[in-house]
Amino acid sequence: MILSDNDIKEYIAAGKIKIDPLPDFESCLGPCSLDLRLGNNFKMFRPSNYNFIDVKNNYNGELMEEVIVGDDMPFIIQPREFVIAVTKETITLTPDLMGRLDGRSSLGRLGLVVHSTAARFDPGWTGKAVMEFGNLGIRPIILYAGMRICAMTFETLSSPAGVPYLSQKDHKYAGQSGAVASKITEEENISKK
Repeated sequence: MILSDNDIKEYIAAGKIKIDPLPDFESCLGPCSLDLRLGNNFKMFRPSNYNFIDVKNNYNGELMEEVIVGDDMPFIIQPREFVIAVTKETITLTPDLMGRLDGRSSLGRLGLVVHSTAARFDPGWTGKAVMEFGNLGIRPIILYAGMRICAMTFETLSSPAGVPYLSQKDHKYAGQSGAVASKITEEENISKK
């Protein structure tokens, strides 16, 4: 069941959804979602000697650079560029609740993709929500730290997860406080033996 606006407020008040800093309900609460704001931390690909990305070898440190902007400062995403970003808010979910991230329609109409694939936040998740930006348009898009960037919906599970996210042995992104590059090379079935 997807939580309504009233349910979202009740779950936050009861501590079943923890959001820090607390949202301004008047500007961020929709009928069944909560808008989150763009954080200050970004990771983006930089020019490199590598002509490919090899999922078995960890080149992330050499392929990506971190960019930090001040509050209300601009961040420009170029056409065809891919950028990892995070929300200002840190979110914690209980084992019987999951979150789902969606882009805002107004930004989608400019060509901004807010997440490539990772829209689900598992029960027991904690950390800043990661976004995988892509600019599908033909012109640069200027974004500002602190602006409303995405919307999260919350869904209840039929029962609490038996192994919530933080209890999984391979929870690679728990507690992230900034933009984190891919950790696919840490997966047992793909990494070098």
